[in-house]
Amino acid sequence: MPHKFSDLDQQCVNAIRFLSVDAVEKANSGHPGLPLGAAPIAYVLWKRIMRYNPKNPHWPNRDRFILSAGHGSALLYSILHLAGYEISLDQIKQFRQWGSITPGHPERTLTPGVEVATGPLGQGFANGVGLAMAEIHLAACFNKSGHEIVDHYTYALVSDGDLMEGVASEAASLAGHLKLGKLIYLYDDNEITLSAGTQMAFTEDRAARFKSYGWHVLNVQDGNDLEAIEKAIDAAQKETEKPSLIIVRTHIGFGSPHKQDSYEAHGSPLGKEETRLTKENLGWPTEPPFYVPDAVRAHFKELVEKGAKAEHSWQSRWNNYQKSFPTEAQVLKQFFDQQLPNNWQKDIRPFPEDAKGMATRVASGKVLNMIAPHLPQLIGGSADLNPSTHTAIIGAGNFQSPLTDYGDKQGALEGGWNYQGRNIQFGVREHAMGAIANGFACYGGFIPYTATFLTFADYMRPAIRLAALMEIRVIFVFTHDSIALGEDGPTHQSVEHIASLRAIPHLNVIRPCDANETAVAWQVAIETQNHPTTLILSRQNVPTFNRQQYASADNLRKGAYVLSDTTGHEPQAILIATGSEVSLILQAQSQLLKDKIYVRVVSMPSWELFENQSNEYRESVLPAHIKERVVVEAGVSLGWERYAGCQGVILGVNRFGASAPGDVMMQKYGFTVDHVVETVKKLIKF
Repeated sequence: MPHKFSDLDQQCVNAIRFLSVDAVEKANSGHPGLPLGAAPIAYVLWKRIMRYNPKNPHWPNRDRFILSAGHGSALLYSILHLAGYEISLDQIKQFRQWGSITPGHPERTLTPGVEVATGPLGQGFANGVGLAMAEIHLAACFNKSGHEIVDHYTYALVSDGDLMEGVASEAASLAGHLKLGKLIYLYDDNEITLSAGTQMAFTEDRAARFKSYGWHVLNVQDGNDLEAIEKAIDAAQKETEKPSLIIVRTHIGFGSPHKQDSYEAHGSPLGKEETRLTKENLGWPTEPPFYVPDAVRAHFKELVEKGAKAEHSWQSRWNNYQKSFPTEAQVLKQFFDQQLPNNWQKDIRPFPEDAKGMATRVASGKVLNMIAPHLPQLIGGSADLNPSTHTAIIGAGNFQSPLTDYGDKQGALEGGWNYQGRNIQFGVREHAMGAIANGFACYGGFIPYTATFLTFADYMRPAIRLAALMEIRVIFVFTHDSIALGEDGPTHQSVEHIASLRAIPHLNVIRPCDANETAVAWQVAIETQNHPTTLILSRQNVPTFNRQQYASADNLRKGAYVLSDTTGHEPQAILIATGSEVSLILQAQSQLLKDKIYVRVVSMPSWELFENQSNEYRESVLPAHIKERVVVEAGVSLGWERYAGCQGVILGVNRFGASAPGDVMMQKYGFTVDHVVETVKKLIKF
């Protein structure tokens, strides 16, 4: 039930406001407008509503909070500091400075209590949908009557800018469809953006829009009315079959005599004089800066004890759960501890030699279904492309609301339609798919994967970049990886996409050459906890190599390896390729041998894994003294100079594709044995 709020509560709100304002002022950089306007929302959530333990930010059953409007980070750091998280007042004073844990926008890897990295607007909105999906999935799989061991909410503070972004629309649509009743967003409706009022570009009826998505929509007319805010959240909690959007009418820069309700309060410090006037206007001491009254400190200190009690109570329930359901508890503990089950890869079987082979997308689907029964953490789907990307987990059911009538259930996978399902139907929503997967990964324990055609990586790039920034384990499956996909033409033929993904720090990009490399690539992706991985897969068939004749596919773990070498001869040149082009350079090696030209064949599925190897290993694969090198990859040549060297040749695709059968495309673009052989002969002056 809603509480009565006192003058002390209002003091606490102002403490949040002015810690934030002083941090921005000292840094001479930041966004004071949102903290001044939205501090009452943050206070009600963190003091009255949310369950968490400041001394254990990773308690599994905590409520999750996302500041999707990440530019208001000073607000989050202030409330975390006051609530008892390990964020000192000195860190508040070091806002936006080198080496601090209070950066300009929230970063998951830096700051206790920050669940996801936000800043690019709309990302946090979609991340929250992933967090809520993770909670409801675990609850459906593991909760028992009288043992609700997974039971918490996901909250977010979202802004006008968040709601304008397309990724938020995608995610909101899916969240409404899935009936995520424990997802509650508070919308900081201040009618101001960075450069103007919202009337200049954002005038639709947001309430009607979200109702049409299937959301429960509430309104709070006065953003300073603490009781009204709490009452709205209470009503949202009682709505169990719809996500909730609480529209709170706030005032950006609240209390500032000259900048309230102005875009000037958005992204610049108030200034010394305006800060003084704002404090006076709200009855706050003008000196010293970063002032927090003792009564406010004491009031917030209660949260530490409250959080410890909440976790202790849950721990007792967890102990009882372990005794009553030991099998389920063991699996759930692996989620909590982010551990892989023993022998999860035991059913991966080598693929036999096959000259015709199979597409690596097909091999990927087979491997996925070899490992999925042993990895309940593995959950994901595609942007409406499962039949093409081969990313359905057979027998694992569809992640859907059991409250929805699905009619004849066309397209259902064995296992039914409920929140226990592990196949997520994202719809044609690539951007939200990536951001929701990030939410799953940030929840903890899950290994989410996504799938679409490589050319649509562009639609997901912000989410992929943030996965890399957060150093989380997400597996991004991309199929139809080159001009060889054929008739769909240049709009669907990836050319620059692999290079653009390789440009992202902390992202492992793997393009396997055959079915067995694909199997190892999946293992590497699952074993790599602190980086996301992209698997780049072919549409067309590629041969499955005889691994008795050639080097083991397990060498993929090293990023590059000598697949086939000269015997008793110093290599005259080195052929390097990835993916489907590896079989091409193997054929070229055989052709060159007829002319007694000896070349080494190197499969290089991953630059990133290769760069992690020792200098000695890298030299053993690509000796510096062998400068005659030919790189073959059906994508732009950008970046390959580092391995081709100044005397080498790169056979790539530096223009867009065309509409024609895949084999015709490869021939017309020079990816033939004869062209590779001719290139080597010219290079060594044969």
